[in-house]
Formats: sequence, structure tokens, C-alpha cells
Amino acid sequence: MAHKKLKIEPLTGTIGAEIFGVDLANLDAETAAEIRAAFLEHVVVFFRDQPLDILGLKNFTSHFGPFGTEPYVKTMGEHPEVIAVVKEAEEVKTINFGGHWHSDWSFQENPPMATILFGDDIPPYGGDTMFANMYLAYETLSEGMKAIVDPLIAIHSARRSYGTGKSILGNKKRKSMTIIQSEEAHEEIEHPVVRIHPETGRKALFVNPVYTIRFKDMSERDSREILEKLHRHSVNEIFTCRFRWRKNSLAMWDNRAAMHLALNDYDGYRRALYRTTVAGDRPFGPAMPKKEKAA
Repeated sequence: MAHKKLKIEPLTGTIGAEIFGVDLANLDAETAAEIRAAFLEHVVVFFRDQPLDILGLKNFTSHFGPFGTEPYVKTMGEHPEVIAVVKEAEEVKTINFGGHWHSDWSFQENPPMATILFGDDIPPYGGDTMFANMYLAYETLSEGMKAIVDPLIAIHSARRSYGTGKSILGNKKRKSMTIIQSEEAHEEIEHPVVRIHPETGRKALFVNPVYTIRFKDMSERDSREILEKLHRHSVNEIFTCRFRWRKNSLAMWDNRAAMHLALNDYDGYRRALYRTTVAGDRPFGPAMPKKEKAA
């Protein structure tokens, strides 16, 4: 689409764009609508040189919908909508928060529509975030593989990360973030493996290595081979982009059509970002059609 107010430069040929010529602290409705259109087109959009405070970040987020809920990570006191994503300089040889390919909170009945991440304290190198286009992950499957995955339903759960006992976040107590271990994290939710995007109408793969446990009516063992094949395919280099953070940078991605990964290559330096999410709706697709609301 033509953009009246914004300058938009694609980051790669398949995903991501940087947006220039905007002050995120002073958005009008027309500019917010253009940002949303670019977000839908490019899956993830980036902004530089936006000196927002926490209230400014929350105000920007509110242009795109109500806040999502944050179930297993302690939020910022008087700002329950915001997570401080922090790794201190002395936290070395530890697992990074967000350090596996994933889609945010896919174990929720209504996973977030979007995630917004703002860079505050950035190491001199490292700590980049990678993104993968899950539209292309689906569209480039063979017709035979599409026939296999279209009718499948996936089981998502937070138990690997936030269930009681050992988790992929490690056993060492984090100094900078409080991870809430809970029996509730063992609950399971069903989502279609192939999701139809409610705004673009495109199909996207909606499985990820962190929260997708297995397929419905199949064991984890029986599901593993297909899931691992889909995960490897989804992060093919041609589907991805990589964002190098600077102070006062902001990223906003479509959680319905992207996976992301925070790289952990900055031991000895502090990294602090602030995260909000925008509430989403229940995924639907060929295996789980959209339920129309009663009149």
C-alpha cells in the first residue's frame, strides 16, 4: 500500500522493515493505521531513535488494542502490562530469556496478537533478535506436507518453561527476572497447526519448539519427527531477518505469523529491554474453523 506519512525500508526480501519519519510518542490515528498496515505486510517492523519512557511505551501499545496478560513472568510493579527483559552483566553462562525459537504465549487460549519490545540498555555487541516468517514456512511446504498438516491440531503447554521442577530456563536462580513456576503451566490448550490470519487471510504455521508439545491424539514421541521437521523448515535462512538493537530502538511483530529468537552472545554486558503485548483472539484454521459469535 502507499504510505502518506511514513518512509518504509524492507530489511530483507521476505520479512521485516524499518520505519522512518515518525515520533512514536505523538501518534495520530492516521499514522497508527499506516504502522499497522506495514506491520501486517512485513510481519515485523522496527523503529530507531524513539526515546520512550514506560508510560510512552504503554501509550504506543494502546494504539493497537488492549494489553495481553503476562502469566509466568513477574511484571513491573505499578506497570503490570510491562515485563522488564533483563540480563545482568554478571549473569554469565546462563540461559537467555527468549533464547529458543518461539511464538509468545502460544499456550494461552488467546495468544497475543502482537509483541512490542523497546531497547533501553544495550550491549556494545550481541543480543540481536531474529525473526522467522511463518507464512512462508507454510507456503513453501510441499503439497503433500500441506495435506498432512492442514488437518492437524497441536497441543500447547507452558510446562517445559514454567512448570514446577526443571525447565528449559535452567535451574539457576535468575538475579534480574523472576520466573513464576506453577502447576497451572501443565495445562494444555489446542490450536490448529495451520492458522488462518484473521486480518490478512493468509495461512501460517502455528507451532514452535518451546510451547508445542505434541499433536492431538498422538504421543510426544510419535509427534516428534513431524514437529522437528516443521521447526527446522520454519527457520530456513531465507525466511528470517536479524535486528541489531541500539538504545531507543523498538520492534513490533505479528505474533500470529512469526517466531522469534533472542541471541545470547553478550556475556559480561547488561542488556535491558521492556516488553508489552497486544491481546489476540483464538486461533482458527482448516482443523479448527472460526467460531462465529452468537447473535
